[in-house]
Amino acid sequence: MDKDIQQSRKVLVVDDEEDVTDLLDYNLRALGYEVKVINDPLLIMGVARNFQPDLILLDIMMPEITGLQICRMLRSDNTMKQIPVIFLTARGEAEDRIKGLETGADDYICKPFDIREVLLRVQTIFKRNVLGGGDAQKILKVGDVEIDIEKYRLSVNGKYIELTATEFRLLRLLISRKGRVQSRENLLVNVWNYESDIETRTVDTHIRRLREKLGKSGDIIETVRGVGYRIVDTLS
Repeated sequence: MDKDIQQSRKVLVVDDEEDVTDLLDYNLRALGYEVKVINDPLLIMGVARNFQPDLILLDIMMPEITGLQICRMLRSDNTMKQIPVIFLTARGEAEDRIKGLETGADDYICKPFDIREVLLRVQTIFKRNVLGGGDAQKILKVGDVEIDIEKYRLSVNGKYIELTATEFRLLRLLISRKGRVQSRENLLVNVWNYESDIETRTVDTHIRRLREKLGKSGDIIETVRGVGYRIVDTLS
């Protein structure tokens, strides 16, 4: 990634273990990121509003409040709901990963981690967002559903619908490939950056939520049994 892009990025690290935050702080700064560290998770909302990070590294297992609870709070806050979140946790079972992703996290890294992997995941999310902003077509439309890429907005019949960052990326990918079937594995790789051996149920959960938010227009997302999903224009 371009050094200027890295220097303009701000990363908030939230973990009650100081040795973990010290390690992340040192290595992220070495790459040129602006970093702020929190060891008391109860401070995160106020600090995040003031710091306005471009990404949050968030531990799950913390005293008094968990990373899952914090992520829900972030996703319900209009000023911070689009900030990418990477979970850090010692619990690496499939069910824990799924729960984390369904809460609205963008990635999930198990402890003990290799710092090189963390840095790569951070760079991948920033690179994806930079590339995602470079779509030649700024408005994507299917039936009554319209996505404004630049404003990061979805509207249905002219009514603005709120989406999480992950829901937006998922819908944008499906609409940009309208008519083409996207397998669950392909969606995991392109939206969540996971390989195909990761549990695919999280895709189905997000598709269900997207359909609910789209209301009557939810039928533009068609299930291709045994394969995945595709967008169809029901008004054409």
